[in-house]
Amino acid sequence: MIDFSKIPSPCYVLEEDLLRKNLQLIKSVKERAGIDIILAFKAFAMWKTFPIVREYIEHSTASSTAEAQLAFEEMDNLAHTYAPSYTDDDFPTFLKYSSHITFNSLSQFERFYPQVQASGRNVRCGVRINPEFSVVETDLYNPSVPGSRLGVTCDLIGSMLPEGISGLHLHNLCESNSYDLEKTLEVVEEKFGHLFSQIEWLNLGGGHLITHKDYDVEHLISLLKALKLRYPHLEIILEPGSAFAWKTGVLVASVTDIVESRGVKTAMLNVSFACHMPDCLEMPYKPCIRGAYQEPVADKPTYRMGGNSCLSGDFMGDWSFDEPLKVGDIIVFEDMIHYTIVKTTMFNGVSHPSIGLCTQNGHFELYRKFGYEDYKGRMN
Repeated sequence: MIDFSKIPSPCYVLEEDLLRKNLQLIKSVKERAGIDIILAFKAFAMWKTFPIVREYIEHSTASSTAEAQLAFEEMDNLAHTYAPSYTDDDFPTFLKYSSHITFNSLSQFERFYPQVQASGRNVRCGVRINPEFSVVETDLYNPSVPGSRLGVTCDLIGSMLPEGISGLHLHNLCESNSYDLEKTLEVVEEKFGHLFSQIEWLNLGGGHLITHKDYDVEHLISLLKALKLRYPHLEIILEPGSAFAWKTGVLVASVTDIVESRGVKTAMLNVSFACHMPDCLEMPYKPCIRGAYQEPVADKPTYRMGGNSCLSGDFMGDWSFDEPLKVGDIIVFEDMIHYTIVKTTMFNGVSHPSIGLCTQNGHFELYRKFGYEDYKGRMN
């Protein structure tokens, strides 16, 4: 049990035991299915935990030069890279730190492949495909919406891939299950299966929420094994992000004031939904608070949670509690490691929460504390 009174507030706290539990499951799926599973930094990039991650998973994926360099320096590997577009300035850096480079369009491949050839390095090139099918309901997270800028549709590829393309990459899931993947594969094989004899690897992207309690892991393994039986020459790759850090830690906050307007009580916090929990507003979704009732309960103290930025919509509610809240009370937001730390902003000059790890022996290790110089440096 974590003693939150001894942890600085606000702070993201990752629990090592929970991280290792997820990693063990992911490694098991990788080995049993005979595929490769790699870590997507866009969801989880707490690099001080990478020595733990490397005990289970060897590779990672990058979508920026910073992520590619981080893979090389802290994961000790070359990245599987995909970016929506490359530039003359950044491509040499991608090339330096990548083992695989996936292009979003055929025109980008034609433009930059000569640099790959000239480098003399064995970088495996791929193209992202758009199956124009997705089960994702929120358009903000759906890469297969009509007119999507992400990936090449089947009508633009034709019957032959350009020389130099050794793999295909797709990504159309978001916190999805194995049955969503099954539906996707049916469409992908129908539209792009004629190209599979021309490639060596197939990257099925992210969005596979393998570590969710309701995820059918056995179905996933059977699905992947069947895919490999149909195409035994293909190396199959998954690159989930959320699954690695799913339910591995919390965001610890504190009540700084209680305000009331027109019968609505708001607990003002030292964290911000806009700055520190942006997916809550973007998705949107209502996070769980430890010890609180997720929905209002009649005759119990009920509060809206208010963020500490000046954005009018920086709030969420309502939760009920057994006892009235007071200034100084600790509020613990559950499952706040994936897609939170990597998306924080310093809007309004609001500082990032600290970052730390609760080790297996219960010791809290502070990784990073942020302050004025971090904000000033970003504005430079």
